[in-house]
Amino acid sequence: MSTPHNSAKVGDFAKTVLMPGDPLRAKHIAETYLSDVKLVNSVRNMFGYTGKYKGKEVSVMGSGMGMPSIGIYCNELYNQYGVEKIIRIGSCGSYQEDIDVYDIIIAEGACTNSSFGKQFLPYGGTYSAIADFNLLKKAYDTANSLNKKVHVGNILSSDTFYSANVNEWKQWKDLGVLAVEMESYALYSTAAYYHKQALCILTVSDSIVKHIETSSEEREKNFNDMVEIALELA
Repeated sequence: MSTPHNSAKVGDFAKTVLMPGDPLRAKHIAETYLSDVKLVNSVRNMFGYTGKYKGKEVSVMGSGMGMPSIGIYCNELYNQYGVEKIIRIGSCGSYQEDIDVYDIIIAEGACTNSSFGKQFLPYGGTYSAIADFNLLKKAYDTANSLNKKVHVGNILSSDTFYSANVNEWKQWKDLGVLAVEMESYALYSTAAYYHKQALCILTVSDSIVKHIETSSEEREKNFNDMVEIALELA
């Protein structure tokens, strides 16, 4: 079975899929960490690969940018390809002074300014999108065993990268939100709807507070700590 967005057949994806936003990061991860790698999707250059890590089958596939994009891919992976766990590995911008560039954040929950979740709530309400606890705990324990410093807490999944309201981020900072990105709320709420597992592990690519940022090449190839944590969850 293929979809308009995915040419893979049922069985081509492992039960666990690592999902960076950038398809070139997916390619880099597959070529660097996996053995017996097979390209299973290249529609719209949204590369998906399946291979083995320490003897376990694992897949890695790009999600694109934003909740509409990851919403398409995670829905199809869960609902049509039998995937059980999706671990987003992406970049984020720090809202807090004590969270620096290259620090790792495990997203316990995701706030949003998006209407994505309203599709699941026809009678109204606000859904609090949270990670799968077992995956979160295993990721935290794995990070500690690998001597990787991580922050655990709430993040913001935003619909806007260039906001017209330049001080909007401060309201989230004041609520203790650790960082901002653009995908996790859609992944967490879709996983909940299909009774699947999801976790987001993020590397800080820039600090909103300190006005520091990394390059696209650094984001593509140098965010290895979160990848190594995520692979241990397969």
